[in-house]
Amino acid sequence: MRPMHIDYYLSLGSPWTHLGAARIEALAAQHGATIRPIPCDFGGTVFPASGGLPLPKRSPQRQAYRMQELRRWREALDIPIHVQPKHFPCDESFSAACVIAVRETQGDAPALRLAHRVLKALWEEEANPADRETLSRLITEVGLDAAAVTALAEDPRWAEMRQADSQAALARGVFGAPSYVIGEDIFWGQDRLEFVAKRLAQT
Repeated sequence: MRPMHIDYYLSLGSPWTHLGAARIEALAAQHGATIRPIPCDFGGTVFPASGGLPLPKRSPQRQAYRMQELRRWREALDIPIHVQPKHFPCDESFSAACVIAVRETQGDAPALRLAHRVLKALWEEEANPADRETLSRLITEVGLDAAAVTALAEDPRWAEMRQADSQAALARGVFGAPSYVIGEDIFWGQDRLEFVAKRLAQT
């Protein structure tokens, strides 16, 4: 029997992606599933095509409710996020290029470690992953060669791949982050991980 596979569409600036990060890793490990991190351009590509809005353009009611939900989930999961971190929003483009470059040259697992490290730095540590020095430190902390990764990430093909991945996400029906896709089933949001677990348990 082939192992389950999860295509993991994520945003490197999303608190919801961060809140689900450790749990999706644990579920994949528990069920022997493979997981491929796909950092997409939600604000610039996915949202305009799918009816979504970047946070600053959302209504005051939706923004206020988002803050309540972040506080609720912070308490429920006991994850010490800052609901209004110092460096949010930050430019994800170069950190995404690094993740994609690692994914394509070294594999899904190290790319996943880097993506989740970037999210933790932003949401828990008040660090700025858009700062090259900070990003280099994060790359080093997940056991990768920061100089090699950042040099490789300068290649424009990774930005092009991110756009292609974003278009492919739309074609597949993905419209928000995080989305966990298993076969034809899309699970949007870290609050859907219970259903991801049930899907992974199917044989």
